[in-house]
Amino acid sequence: MKKKVVLAFSGGLDTSFCVKYLSEEKGYDVYTAVANTGGFSTEELKNIEKRAYDLGAVKHIALDVTQEYYEKSIKYMIFGNVLRNGTYPISVSSERIFQAMAIINYAKEIGADAVAHGSTGAGNDQVRFDLTFDVLAPEIEVITPTRDMILTREYEINYLKEHGYEADFVKMEYSINKGLWGTSIGGKETLKSEQTLPEKAYPSQLQENGQETLTIDFEQGEIAAVNGERFANKVKAIQKIEAITSRYAIGRDMHIGDTIIGIKGRVGFEAAAPIVIINAHKMLEKHTLTKWQQYWKEQLGNWYGMFLHEAQYLDPVMRDIEAFLSNSQDNVTGRVIIELHPYRYVLVGIESDFDLMKADFGEYGEVNKAWTSDDAKGFTKIYAMTNKIFHSVQKKNGK
Repeated sequence: MKKKVVLAFSGGLDTSFCVKYLSEEKGYDVYTAVANTGGFSTEELKNIEKRAYDLGAVKHIALDVTQEYYEKSIKYMIFGNVLRNGTYPISVSSERIFQAMAIINYAKEIGADAVAHGSTGAGNDQVRFDLTFDVLAPEIEVITPTRDMILTREYEINYLKEHGYEADFVKMEYSINKGLWGTSIGGKETLKSEQTLPEKAYPSQLQENGQETLTIDFEQGEIAAVNGERFANKVKAIQKIEAITSRYAIGRDMHIGDTIIGIKGRVGFEAAAPIVIINAHKMLEKHTLTKWQQYWKEQLGNWYGMFLHEAQYLDPVMRDIEAFLSNSQDNVTGRVIIELHPYRYVLVGIESDFDLMKADFGEYGEVNKAWTSDDAKGFTKIYAMTNKIFHSVQKKNGK
C-alpha cells in the first residue's frame, strides 16, 4: 500500500507542484486539504477542488475553521486591541495557526504517514506550519519540497507541463492573501524601504465619496449589533462591517516588523473591518475601564499579539492571557458611533450605561462635586512630596 500524505493545498503554483511531485516522484497517495478561515468564496473553493483532482489528488477536502478562528483567536484580539507594532491586526499570521491545526488534525483522523506544505524557507509561515505540526503530531513526518529543493517558478511550471498538467499560472503583480481578519498584499514595493504600494494594488477600491455613520454595539466586548441590526453570529457581524467600511478604502497601511527567523519584513495590508472594530472597541474601553485595567490590558494584549504572530499559540500562557482579557470585558458594553469618509474614519463617541465619565463626582475641566478646593490643595502638596524630597537633596549637594 502507498503511504498517505496530507498536503495543505491552496491551488497555487507551489502546492500544485507538490501534488504532482509527491505522487509521481515520491509515490504517495496525496490527500489535499484547504483550511478556510474566511478568505475563500464558494466558487474559489470549487476551483481549488477541481484543480486538486486534475493534478491527481486521491481525495480533496475543504475544512471550514472560520468560526473556530473567531472563537479562539479573533475574539481575544479584539478584547486585547491587538495591533502588531501599533499597526497590523495580525491578519494572515494568526490564520496560519488555525489552518495548520486543521490540517494536522485531519492528517491524524485519516491515519496519514506524512503532512506537507508549500512554504519557502524565507518567511514566517514555514515556522508556523512546522511548529504546529510538530507539537500536535510529532509522530507524523513533515515534507516541504518547495523549501528543501529551493525551486524556481519556471522549474515548477515546466515540471507540471512535463507531467501532463497545463494551467495558466499567471504571475500576479501582487501577492494577495485574504481572510476574515484582513488581507495582506506583497509586491515589488514592499521589498524596498523607501516605497509603498500604489492604489491599484489594493483589492478593495474606493466606491464611496460621501460620508456615512456606522454604529457598532458591543456586549461584554463582543460585537452585538451593526447599525442596529443584531448578530448572534459574530463572523457575520464582522463580514457586515467589512462590507460597509471597505467601500471607503480605509484600513490600509504598511506593516514593518521582525520576522520569526530574524530578518526585517514589510507587507502591505487592508483591514477595514478589523481596524475600525479594534479602535471602536478601544474607545469604548477608555470610557468603561479603570486606568489600571487599561494599562495591564495593553501589556498583555501586546504579548498576546506577539506570541500569536510568532507561532506560540499553543503555549499555555496564551490561555492564561485569554482568561484575563475575557474577565476585563464585564463592563465593555455600549454603542460606538463612527463616521466613515473616503480613506479615513472618525470615532465620534460612545453611549454606555457603564460610562465612567457619567459618574456624579465631577466634570473634567468644569466643576468638582466630590471634593473642596482645600482638598485639592492638600492632595497636590502630598502628591508633590517625592519630587520635593529629591530636588531638596540635590540642592544640598550642589546639583
